[in-house]
Amino acid sequence: MKQSIRDKLERLVDRLGELDHELGGEDVARDMNRYRDLSRERAEIEPVTALYRELCRNEADCATARELLDDSEMRELGETELAAGQARCAGIEDALQRALLPHDPDDGRNIFLEVRAGAGGEEAALFAAVLLRMYTRYAERQGWKVEIVSANESGLGGYREAIARVVGAGAWSRLKFESGGHRVQRIPVTETQGRIHTSACTVAVMPEAGELEMLDINPADLRIDTFRASGAGGQHINKTDSAVRITHLPTGLVVECQAERSQHSNKARALAVLAARLHDARVRERQAQEAATRRGLIGSGDRSERIRTYNFPQGRMTDHRINLTLYRLDAVMDGDLDEVVAALMLEYQAGQLAALAEEA
Repeated sequence: MKQSIRDKLERLVDRLGELDHELGGEDVARDMNRYRDLSRERAEIEPVTALYRELCRNEADCATARELLDDSEMRELGETELAAGQARCAGIEDALQRALLPHDPDDGRNIFLEVRAGAGGEEAALFAAVLLRMYTRYAERQGWKVEIVSANESGLGGYREAIARVVGAGAWSRLKFESGGHRVQRIPVTETQGRIHTSACTVAVMPEAGELEMLDINPADLRIDTFRASGAGGQHINKTDSAVRITHLPTGLVVECQAERSQHSNKARALAVLAARLHDARVRERQAQEAATRRGLIGSGDRSERIRTYNFPQGRMTDHRINLTLYRLDAVMDGDLDEVVAALMLEYQAGQLAALAEEA
């Protein structure tokens, strides 16, 4: 382990001692916000320092085992103990480096997932519906809840655009790499001569904005229009102006919602989507300015970047960012994304470890 990383760990040990001292004082109990912040910081530091102390103990055991190598009668025992100790140290060092990786503050958030049909007309809209079903099935496997916020249906039952809110632990951390262009190669249902067509959809995954970010939106920057909802829903939905369109004037972002019968509910949902888009735009701007963060991303992060191809005739899915190809497309489209998600997370973590090594 590099000395710079060891120095950082020593500072964390010192900081843990400071936190324990502060939390044990009488003054902090009178300020619950400070107590909560200190407790949260301690909870983040303590597992890392525990690993470091375990590493130090194992390094001391290795040093003792090396001393046995000079004794002819104890050499064999020393070699065995040293080999076992070095293996334990290697495993702990790897765990420590991963524990020191930058924490994504959005990892604990719910997400908004947007799917839009791109090139390909009606076939692209149909594939957008297939993608939304894929993510919905994956969410169900994870025990997450999926709420359709807005949906603009096409003539054959596809989606020109659909927005879903996904609620559940780990939603952002596991799906944040899905943003980008998704291409499909298959025979459309509208094709009479059996020819394979190529169509595309765009997926955008954004963390749900927090309460403070919601408060940051200036009402004066919003134009809110109401209109009569279209589509299924019976007499009520066709006779009241329950649908809401919100335009954020400084950025030109527009969000519509007509999923609920209540205008108030549609407005609240649309505001939540708008806040997520604004938060997402700020994060992307910051990433574009920070070279170290950019190196840690998988792909360019550009929404127009083609990240994945689904080839139905060959039954394969290819993720172009990590050169991963799976020949079990039916399972993938049914929401079995664990292998894909795990590979993307490992690649991202590998990039972070490389950046940590460079900084060290």
